[in-house]
Amino acid sequence: MKTYPQLTVCEHCDRVYVRVRLARGEVAHCDACGALLYRAERFNIDQLLALTVAAAIVFVLANVYPIIRIGMRGMHNEATLWQSVLALGRGSAAPIAVPAGLAAIVFPFLQIALIGWVLSFARFSRRAPGFAMAMRVLNTLRPWSMVEVFLMSALVAIVKLSSFLSVVPGVGIWATAALTVLIPLIANRNMHWLWDALAGEQT
Repeated sequence: MKTYPQLTVCEHCDRVYVRVRLARGEVAHCDACGALLYRAERFNIDQLLALTVAAAIVFVLANVYPIIRIGMRGMHNEATLWQSVLALGRGSAAPIAVPAGLAAIVFPFLQIALIGWVLSFARFSRRAPGFAMAMRVLNTLRPWSMVEVFLMSALVAIVKLSSFLSVVPGVGIWATAALTVLIPLIANRNMHWLWDALAGEQT
């Protein structure tokens, strides 16, 4: 499939524009509907790769360490992010276990992995194998990563449980909170500038 990195399409009205380089802080809007087309990138490749590595480390912490520790009458129980999703699958909320797992675990993992893959090659001015496919998948995944929704749900549960149980937030909840900051910084940004930065390389 032939790609046209020099073009951009408005997601709202499908009007096509030729991409122009923007100065730091500038944004491009659609003349027809006023929607945001793209904005100047604030981070260079090295900075974005460093943020991606940080997101990967935090993601591992969020999935390995407990997000909550519950105590009652001398007995304690802990649950990691994965265990929380699996618990949903065994209860009355089973139908939302799969979308919860995808939005809070699978999609963020894919975003971090794909961005890390693309940027690792871009740092040496090369296009990663499967560059075009990776960019398309990243664009598709962007609206579906909802770590912040899971974090809000966990915080609400902690507040409600704390009224009659001993509830201690675990390392996992703090790592998840950090992830809600890092994911938008790396995965929700417009990545089309990489097409321009690597215009002379092969896909």
